[in-house]
This record gives sequence, structure tokens and C-alpha cells, in this order.
Amino acid sequence: MKRSLSQLLTMLLILGSVGTQSFAQSQEASVKLNSKKYLLDYYQKTLDALTKSTGNLSAAQLHFKPAADKWSVGQCLEHIVATEKMLFGYAKQAMDSPATPARRSEVKVSDEEIIQGINDRSHKAKATDDLTGKNALNKADEALTALKNDRKVIFDYLANVNEADLRNHISDSPFGPVDAFQSFLFIAGHTARHTLQIDEIKADPNFPTR
Repeated sequence: MKRSLSQLLTMLLILGSVGTQSFAQSQEASVKLNSKKYLLDYYQKTLDALTKSTGNLSAAQLHFKPAADKWSVGQCLEHIVATEKMLFGYAKQAMDSPATPARRSEVKVSDEEIIQGINDRSHKAKATDDLTGKNALNKADEALTALKNDRKVIFDYLANVNEADLRNHISDSPFGPVDAFQSFLFIAGHTARHTLQIDEIKADPNFPTR
């Protein structure tokens, strides 16, 4: 079944029990959060965190599963790479659609709430078979290199997009309207979510020491 980025975003926002109140923060912090600079920094931050968490893991550590129905670190990495390509494609589709700046007031979910919702690991979301890793990864660098290459494509794309234009492309979802900036924010947030999952796997008492 064909899925839209808005549908995927909606699913995790609902699963994350996102409220209507945004985080309390200073006006200065809010401006930073809602800027393209913050968006690009968030992409780099999530990539760096994932690299730090997985870069030196052995094949045994990558393949370890806390339980038969749980993912391994390798599966998380495979899923991140596969999903990022798909999400970027959907975000570009949103940007290719006609701009609708008159609808900006319809977007009620905040950027803070998107980050909060996708990083809420107390609520789980099941991936489809095509986005579930096969646990075939023997070196984390294979996935990290692929993700770095994908991120470069995204960085190059965003470098040529006006910040206001990202806010002017509104997509509908059952949860409500979202803008393209939030669609791109969601992509990096997805990596952050699964980095948290990787850290949970590594914290298992049976996780291999090498």
C-alpha cells in the first residue's frame, strides 16, 4: 500500500501521545529550533550520535538480539538507511507540490512536539516488511557510509531551498496539516529514535562484550 510521509508522521505522533502544548523555552531558543540552521544541525547531531553509538561494534554485537521478537543493532541500522531514502522521497514530493502559504495557520503541531513524539520510546511502532532489517550487517561502517552519502544529498537539497518555502508547502494528514520543514525534521528525528533503541539493546545484560 502506498504511504505518504504525512501518514507516517501521523502514526508516530499519535503513538507518541503528543499533546497540544509545546515545550517551555525562551524566545531565543524557539527561534533557533524553528530555523533551517537548527534543522541542518539536527541532521548532523543525529548522524554523529548514531556513529558514536555503533561505529566500533563487532559483527557479534551487531547481530545480537535481546529476544527473538526484538531487533538487533544491525537491523536498526539497516532500517534507518532504508527508511531515510523513502522519507526523503516523500519530503521532496511535498516540495514539488504547489505552495500553499495561505494554509500556514492550519498547522497546529509544533516542531517541538514532532521531536518529542518521535523520540518517545515508551510507544512502539511496527515497521513493514520492506523496511525491516535482515540482520545481515557485519560492519556498521557499511550502513554509516550509506547514511552519510544520503545525508549529503539531503544537505545539498536543503542548501538550495528557501527556509520560508519549507513552511509554505503544507500536506494534509488525518492528524492535521504539517509543513515541509516538519517533514524534513521528522527524517532526522527518525534516526534519533532508533539510536535510542540501539542504546537500549546495548544496555541488555547479555549484550556481547566484543
